[in-house]
Amino acid sequence: MTAEIRQKDFATATKVWRFDILLANDFVLTELAGIVDVLMIANRVSVRPIFEWTYRSVSGGHIRSRTGVLVETVPVPAKPTADYLFVTGNSNPDNPALSVGAHVKTYTFRNAQVVLLAEAASRYISEHGDRHNVLTTHWENSALLRERTGYFDADSSLAVEDGHVVTCAGMEATLDITLSLIGRHVSAATKMTVADIMLHERIRDFSTQQPFGGAKCTSTGDNELDQCIELMSANIEEPLPINDLVRLLEISNRSLERKFRTYLNTTPNTFYRELRLARANNLLLNTTLSMREVGLICGFGSGFSGLYKSFFGKTPLTVRKERRLAQR
Repeated sequence: MTAEIRQKDFATATKVWRFDILLANDFVLTELAGIVDVLMIANRVSVRPIFEWTYRSVSGGHIRSRTGVLVETVPVPAKPTADYLFVTGNSNPDNPALSVGAHVKTYTFRNAQVVLLAEAASRYISEHGDRHNVLTTHWENSALLRERTGYFDADSSLAVEDGHVVTCAGMEATLDITLSLIGRHVSAATKMTVADIMLHERIRDFSTQQPFGGAKCTSTGDNELDQCIELMSANIEEPLPINDLVRLLEISNRSLERKFRTYLNTTPNTFYRELRLARANNLLLNTTLSMREVGLICGFGSGFSGLYKSFFGKTPLTVRKERRLAQR
């Protein structure tokens, strides 16, 4: 099976991934936005909805953020069907609503991935930490746990995945974590397009150290791969041949192929094409440029409509018509 066919199947799959977001009064609005905005934009650039989300709380009803924003929630189900559960942090680390061990167990029993942010991670660590080898939370919470317990030594990375449970520093790192998770269900180019729309320059991986401990300076984990993607992004209208890219990077074709396979599970050509298609899709949905103009701007001299349909499952004209109908 060729990479092109695999990418086509990837883009047109019908699976919808469901996220439950568990809130308690005084939740951190930054973290909620870091989840929902990523999912919403990913749906937009993917043409069809790939992600759904539901706001939940223990009892349902309106939940207030620490900044006063109200969110309407529904109760946590007895038998959840979501693929992911996010539990947001809280301005009060002692809020009893953060004690969610029973919910974690219910979701993980049904093979959902549970992501605990900041204070939610801290509470989980204090109540269940002795059962795990490595966990993390926001560095401020780590200091509080050490003060209270005298023994906790948290990992200082942004997130740690231990089976079905991810403990996370939260705050703005929530955006990185959500981008990493959607990257399991969309292509690398789509994920990076979402980050670009959010003006999020570098997607930090789970192992990135929290700022107080020094941060990695790469978005993919490899400096030369970062440079290659920057060159690709800067040359959309007139794509650079792969031979020119490797010459500029002063590496071999084989080395570049290996880096894309290792870090992004794709090939340089496939990634470059997807990057240009993602840019084309954004122009198609948000401008009045003609189909031909969109194709030329994104480096497709001919065959743009057919290539677009092979990747997104619909013609550019159909997608634009659907967008205009939805906006009425």
